[in-house]
Amino acid sequence: MSDKHAITTEARALFQLSLPLAGAQLAQMGTSVADAVMAGHYGSQDLAGVALAGAMMWPITLIVIGILQAVTPSVAQYHGARAYRDIGEVIRQGLYVAITGGIVAALLLSAVQPIFQWMQIDPGASDIAVSYLKATAWGIPALMAFYCLRFLADGMSYTRPAMIIIATALILKIPLNYILIFGGFGIDAMGGSGCGVAQAIIMWFQFTMILLVVTRPRFNITAWWHQFSLPDAQRIGELLRVGVPIAGTLFAEVGMFSAVTLLLGRLGAETVASHNIAFNINGVAFMIPMALGMAATIRVGFRLGESDPRGARQSALLTVAGTVLVSALSALAIFVFREDIVGLYTSDEAVAALGASLLMFVAFFLIMDAVQATALGALRGYKDTRVPMVMAIAVYWGAGLPVGWILGYGIGVPAQGAFGFWIGLTIAVTGAATLLCLRLWRVSARETI
Repeated sequence: MSDKHAITTEARALFQLSLPLAGAQLAQMGTSVADAVMAGHYGSQDLAGVALAGAMMWPITLIVIGILQAVTPSVAQYHGARAYRDIGEVIRQGLYVAITGGIVAALLLSAVQPIFQWMQIDPGASDIAVSYLKATAWGIPALMAFYCLRFLADGMSYTRPAMIIIATALILKIPLNYILIFGGFGIDAMGGSGCGVAQAIIMWFQFTMILLVVTRPRFNITAWWHQFSLPDAQRIGELLRVGVPIAGTLFAEVGMFSAVTLLLGRLGAETVASHNIAFNINGVAFMIPMALGMAATIRVGFRLGESDPRGARQSALLTVAGTVLVSALSALAIFVFREDIVGLYTSDEAVAALGASLLMFVAFFLIMDAVQATALGALRGYKDTRVPMVMAIAVYWGAGLPVGWILGYGIGVPAQGAFGFWIGLTIAVTGAATLLCLRLWRVSARETI
């Protein structure tokens, strides 16, 4: 009976943490959906341009965000140990990393045009992507500072503010998009490029709002903004030790997904647009499992900080089990309603037909992608990040991308186009889910000995 009570209590704690996290992730994904839907209705080339911009932006920004994700387990473990002054120091050093990384990322995103030219991507779509990225670059440093401060709140189990801020940002993003894409209030229509301008504005809004949250009295115990600290090589080194492998893992996964989008660019704007729709829909459904993974990071870190490794293992395994159930239900809904869902994105019949076909892959892909993300989140709670990075590189770049390339372009076999690349993606996430679950089982068992 006590075990059942413990499981019920832990499930309730995970639910309370993951619900606002899921809301935040869904709202964050909603900004990409808004870009895709609104740019798609302006023109299929604009939709392709926005997709190409995202394929360049997210791998680069996620390197910095991945490093900053080391803040969450560090804060969670210090929170469990009641070492609040250490939390404050982690945040001050994290902000140095965030701002420096944000500036570097912004400079890189402003200079991507030669890459599109080298890859022989549709010139019209690539021009839109370049304009999008140059505009968005102005908001990247603010975005990185936002994530660092958000991870302070998340790590202390205060996850609701991020949901409210990002949801509000989404509400603002939609009218901003409309005005900048289609024109209005004296502003000329900018097409897909307008999404980038709106994105930069929203990034600064999110930073301003989270700053108001984490300067409230409940965070005074950490004294994160009451003191000044010079860069501390030891503290920053610890964040990098945990965070760089997280960034490597994210880059391995998202980088492969982005590489597929760029490689599909050779097959025309319609193919890229269809792929982006399918990936967008998968991304929306993926936000709940991602939130469960983030909740697992927090709970596992907190339990370890309390010196309760058995509780940490229970949190980890319970989250993975919940993810399987949630993602299976989402996959079923996508499969059944795939044509209706695609119709929300585009009125182009060719794009819609291919997009609906690709959603049949998404129905299976989603479950495996969800499981690997949750297992990865739990492992981050243990600060186990290096081996998962090696696993990710092996399955995504050693198996998934080569298979997709061979099948998609027809190297020695009949060319499958977008379907071939999605077969490669599915192989990659299935391999990742299997390896990461085995790793989580081993690490969590070892900690309880």
